[in-house]
Order: sequence, then structure tokens, then C-alpha cells
Amino acid sequence: MGRTIAIANQKGGVGKTTTAINLSASLAAKGKKVLVIDTDPQGNTTSGYGIEKNDLENTIYELILGECSIQECIIKDVIQGVSLIPSNVNLAATEIELIGVDKKEFILRNEVDWIKDQYDFIVIDCPPSLNMLTINSMTTADSVLVPIQCEYYALEGLSQLIHTVNLVKERLNPDLEMEGIVFTMYDSRTNLSTQVVENVKSHLNQNIYKTMIPRNIRLAEAPSYGMPINKYDPKSAGAEAYMMLAEEIINR
Repeated sequence: MGRTIAIANQKGGVGKTTTAINLSASLAAKGKKVLVIDTDPQGNTTSGYGIEKNDLENTIYELILGECSIQECIIKDVIQGVSLIPSNVNLAATEIELIGVDKKEFILRNEVDWIKDQYDFIVIDCPPSLNMLTINSMTTADSVLVPIQCEYYALEGLSQLIHTVNLVKERLNPDLEMEGIVFTMYDSRTNLSTQVVENVKSHLNQNIYKTMIPRNIRLAEAPSYGMPINKYDPKSAGAEAYMMLAEEIINR
């Protein structure tokens, strides 16, 4: 039985998509079979894997509206070991399309149930907001992984996110757990990064991953080449960090 991890934080620019792409690629490099689900209308995970998102016939949008089956919208082996359910800007209309739809919080879960056993890990990249797409991701997931940027406002919005996770657990998905927190854009040369880490540790009673994702220029470049970091520059600090994170997650 595979593990489904939603990567969520309603703050934008914290490294959700970077983590979704590179964690899934690193899990695959460790021999795991991985499905990535892009639930962000920006479709950055889709293009980060080198897929031309605007040319697609079947995406998660068509899946949610019941216009295609989950098999029809999976793009197999975008890299070895990683398959993808893509997204594009059409997904932005989902909220309106789902008004009045019964049990709309469970649409994604009901679809994923068909194929869940075929993968070791399913990684869901959530949009940067607490909307119906994020709720669908959380009802589908076993756990929520929260990337936090090492910056002054890191804790802001985090209590709201944890509150949402608890609400989903209480009302929609009793099995949902907090996978934990991973620090991104960490710069060991600055006091701020160290302070943020200490601050979060002292405020939150959550699992915090030992691996910290460094600020790394190669990591920022990789998506423009449509590659995960372990394909673009496997020797970079960013690639090594995501391999270590994958190892930690496998061993959880």
C-alpha cells in the first residue's frame, strides 16, 4: 500500500513545487515507484518535469469534472520511476465548476483509490491557498509535509495551516497526519536562518526533518530545463539535500 503525501503551505514561494519535483525524483532514484499529482493551476510541477502543459488533452481538471478516467490523465515515466497527473490554468475554474456538487471534497480521493496500490509514494503538490483543491489533496493524503522558508514571516500562516489540517482530520479524513516540516532556502551563513529554525522548533510540536534544503542556484535553474535537480546537476548541494530528505521520508 503506497503512502500519499500532500505538500502544502498557503504561503507562496516557500519551495512547495521545488520539493514536489525533487522529492519525487529522489524517491524514484532510490527505487520507489512514484506518482506526482499537480493540483496547482499554475502547473509548475508539470512544466518542471518538461511537460508542455498547455498542449494537454487530459489533466487533473478533466479528471475532477469526470471527463476522463485517472488512467487517461496519467503521463507515465516523465523520468524513470515517476509518473505525473498534470495541471494547467484551466484548473483555476474548479471552484466555480464544483458549486453544488455532492461530496466534492472527496473527488480526488475516489479517483486515486483506483490506482493507489500501483505506487510506493504519491506526492501531491498543493496550490498556495486553502481552497477546495487543497482540501481534496488533504482528504486524499495520508500525511501533510509543510515546506517552510527560512525567513522572518515563516511562522505566519502556519498555525492557520495546522488548523486546516486538524479540521480536515476531524471532519473528512480521520487518518490524516502531519508528516512534518522541512526547512527550505536555508543559508547557514545567516543568523536569520538559524533563528527561524530555532523559533519554529520552540513554537511547534511537530516532526521537523533533519535535512534542510539549502539556498542553491542550481536548484533554481533546474525547472527552466524541465528537469529535477538530480538529473540537472546530481552533484549539487540541492540534489544531495533532496536525496537525504527522500531517505528520511522512506525511513519514517
